[in-house]
Amino acid sequence: MTDTKHRAVSEPPRQIKRILLKISGESLGDDGVGVSPQVVAAVARQIARVQRLGVEVAVVVGGGNLLRGAEFAKMGTNRATADHMGMLGTAINALALQDGLERAGVETRAACAVEIKTMMEPYIRRRIIRHLEKGRVVVLAGGTGNPYFTTDTAAALRATELGVDAIFKATKVDGVYTADPNRDPTARKFDRLSFAEALDRDLRVMDRTAFTLCMENRMPIMVFDTFVEGNMERAVRGEDIGTWVC
Repeated sequence: MTDTKHRAVSEPPRQIKRILLKISGESLGDDGVGVSPQVVAAVARQIARVQRLGVEVAVVVGGGNLLRGAEFAKMGTNRATADHMGMLGTAINALALQDGLERAGVETRAACAVEIKTMMEPYIRRRIIRHLEKGRVVVLAGGTGNPYFTTDTAAALRATELGVDAIFKATKVDGVYTADPNRDPTARKFDRLSFAEALDRDLRVMDRTAFTLCMENRMPIMVFDTFVEGNMERAVRGEDIGTWVC
């Protein structure tokens, strides 16, 4: 059962020409751990299908499949050092995804917010926009380049900088629910959801910093299940899947 209470006040973009895909590191590994060539290839195929629709695609990738800086910080590691370790994890994932996309026949560039110039180019906003305009997929690593910020926040920041039409947040569930559907069988899925209600209900679509940045800049967010083949393309086409937060 879906909750449509806020449909009238939260409408998705009518036409999508450029998106930012936020994908967790766990989405690239077997059971959320490591980097699986097979999983990377499957994700790359989905992105390629979207790109071939004529949609410009930037990707912000997490690093939780390899290392979580916050976990190291809890054990006493300096927080800035721990977060820098996490940034390196995102760079590994970005290189893997770049390779998967190129194998799928998609021209791709990997860029990092921290300098790793022998492996990928630096993040320069105008250069990234130019890549997108030329039809290249751009995979963005290194988060914001600063400690204490999540890759969710990096996604919100880059989406705003690059002028995308929406953030597509790839998850393991098929949208946003009133509660965790794995724990609460009565949980209801939203078709549309306003930023205000998501905050009021503490639904944690993204971390608070990222979510506030999206809300202030009126950046729509599509939450969908990336593990269903073809879902990314369906969402871009405007089919009724996932949840729009607008």
